[in-house]
Amino acid sequence: DLQVLDLQPWLLCASNMIEVVEKALDWVVLNQSAFLLYSVLSIIGVVALYILIDVISTYRIPTLSVPMTRDESEDVLDKGKYDPSKPVDKDIVPCYDPATMQLLGHVPAMSPNEVKDMIAKSKAAAKEWRKSSFAQRRKLLRILLKFIIENQDAICRVSARDSGKPMLDAILGEVIVTCEKIHWLCNEGEQWLKPEKRSAGIMSFYKSPRVEYHPMGVIGAIVPWNYPFHNVLNPLTAAVFAGNSIIIKVSEYASWSAGYYGRFISAALQAAGAPPDLVQIVTGYGEAGHALVTGGVDKVIFVGSTVVGKKVMVAAAETLTPVVMELGGKDAVVVCEDANLNTVVQVALKAAFLNCGQNCAGGERFFVHNKVLDKYLGLVVGAVNKMRQGPALGGGTIDAGAMCMPGAAQKIQSLVDDAVSKGAKVLAGGMIPDREGQFYPPTVLLGIKRGMKIWEEEVFGPIMSVIGWDTDEEVIALANDCPFGLGSNVFASSQARARRIASQLEAGMSSINDFATTYMCQSLPFGGVKHSGFDRFAGIEGLRGLCVPKAVAEDSMPWLMKSTIPPPWQVPVSDVAVPFGTSLVTMFYGPGLLYKVRGLFGLAQCFLAPGTIKSGKKKGE
Repeated sequence: DLQVLDLQPWLLCASNMIEVVEKALDWVVLNQSAFLLYSVLSIIGVVALYILIDVISTYRIPTLSVPMTRDESEDVLDKGKYDPSKPVDKDIVPCYDPATMQLLGHVPAMSPNEVKDMIAKSKAAAKEWRKSSFAQRRKLLRILLKFIIENQDAICRVSARDSGKPMLDAILGEVIVTCEKIHWLCNEGEQWLKPEKRSAGIMSFYKSPRVEYHPMGVIGAIVPWNYPFHNVLNPLTAAVFAGNSIIIKVSEYASWSAGYYGRFISAALQAAGAPPDLVQIVTGYGEAGHALVTGGVDKVIFVGSTVVGKKVMVAAAETLTPVVMELGGKDAVVVCEDANLNTVVQVALKAAFLNCGQNCAGGERFFVHNKVLDKYLGLVVGAVNKMRQGPALGGGTIDAGAMCMPGAAQKIQSLVDDAVSKGAKVLAGGMIPDREGQFYPPTVLLGIKRGMKIWEEEVFGPIMSVIGWDTDEEVIALANDCPFGLGSNVFASSQARARRIASQLEAGMSSINDFATTYMCQSLPFGGVKHSGFDRFAGIEGLRGLCVPKAVAEDSMPWLMKSTIPPPWQVPVSDVAVPFGTSLVTMFYGPGLLYKVRGLFGLAQCFLAPGTIKSGKKKGE
């Protein structure tokens, strides 16, 4: 009876709820049109409110007005020619269009003392900026992003003029990846820099441990010439979002564009209320780069050749400055016999010839299964022979641009000539064209093998080296027979097979049935193994790498349990100090209950019957 009485209120409540639901359903049935109207209006209201909030938020992002010079804004220029063979004053860096050889002007070659002064200013900016909120950091990045979206043509034109790349390649390699980077940082960056809880372990079960990510201070970045816009914005955005200042040494072969890019970065800093010296750009030669590495920065990010990278490591060792080394690669593209060649060929053309092959993670070695080798070559060669090459600006649409670095075409020609002399065949291209500008044509080579220079050396140019293979084990061995290990790519109809091959390739990154898409997934780290360098930039690992990971532990319940030194270990230590320690270890870490019980009894003996324990001390000691 008591149980029935206890249930009655609940039964009554349930009955009332059922009655309310029934009445609501009756109302819906009787008023379907009105209910539907209210539902639609509610949805429209929510959507309208979302749109309004989004519009207001977008409108509140400051719009930058950055004037451009005529050389930056015009497609066609009428300027004098530059001759790379003529000596230049050491205090200036000549800037020219590698496609037209038109002289664009000069920028100062900064001295070591000037660089050290910049580091001092950067340290002051870093002290201020490390106190900034994530909201302010996001504001800065969104100002940059808005400017990029509104000025894509200008950004691409300046990059194309400075580095020789086609406008489409600038969209793909300069703008899209930069926007993706900023988008990821704004949406996910904060969560990866917040304090992260960690496990306390068994003996410190009453502790609350965590990792805090604190800004390092001043980041020094030495970047190459192949993507003058992205190579500046990539380290910049991550560094400032992590709370650091940054100084970027741009290449002497692509310094002209830093003028326009530097102006809009400065405008963004001012609009965001950031310190004006938070981001600084260094122009100059090796002396300026050496001064940046040795001048007191807190970390160095170097992107460039293995030869120069080794020199940076030596310089950084003087001050024990940590470095990130991204030293290029010679990426393998593996094409299995069941891959969809119609899709693969277009991807392979971009992998080999985007930016005229001047990519750290560019495809250089194309391992194609012998069963489909002839068909692959037919499709590739046919497409390459239709590619149009020339200046990016002032003419029609082109597929390939110029080589940015002076002497690059001649170096590539020497690699091709060496390969041909040792049995390789040129199926397309293969010869420096007789024309103005620093050009080398898209080239397809067959029969590349060990013993040829091109097998070992990074080309960094528009060369597709094709190698046939028969078994998975063979292609894995061939692909791994290389001093570099940056990226890798495998194409097969069986994703499991492609994944199995990729897992055995010695590389820092692998894309399955695509090329280099790991870089578009900005949550992933970028970097390689072997001569491609070490450590990572980009992704969670790269973002956290710009911070000092500080380990912190505190009592989780200080009102209940605090750390104290156990009595046997307090000074002067007890005769049972060591037995107490061994019993403690046995109780906590013993591999099974028998050990743990034995340890527990040992502890009890230390406290209850210490005289029965042999301390190991001799009489009189």
